[in-house]
Amino acid sequence: EVQLQASGGGSVQAGGFLRLSCAASGFSLGDYAIGWFRQSPGNEREGVSHLRGGDGTTYYADSVKGRFTISSDNAKNTVYLQMNTLKPEDTAVYYCVAKRGSPYLPALYYCGMDYWGKGTLVTVSS
Repeated sequence: EVQLQASGGGSVQAGGFLRLSCAASGFSLGDYAIGWFRQSPGNEREGVSHLRGGDGTTYYADSVKGRFTISSDNAKNTVYLQMNTLKPEDTAVYYCVAKRGSPYLPALYYCGMDYWGKGTLVTVSS
């Protein structure tokens, strides 16, 4: 069964950190691009950070550059999003998604995803 399992969300104060995990089953990360999207109430969904499993290319939205780091552990078939120096505006439900192949990561948001995981809520208080 193909599945993406996101975890690691929680509540932190501004300046704190969290690490999200996206565990994939039923397919190999090396054949896909994995993305983290987020959506907060009243706002459009946005692409946060993506990683191309085949060559390790990464992408970060301007809003998270220098604070978030995406990485993968192919042995565990898991992608991580280390989120440091969190801000209240990072509050959102975070989703991990998978797109087969080697898409152009800045445009991943506009691609049809092959798989979606259930979201994990991140709440950052001021």
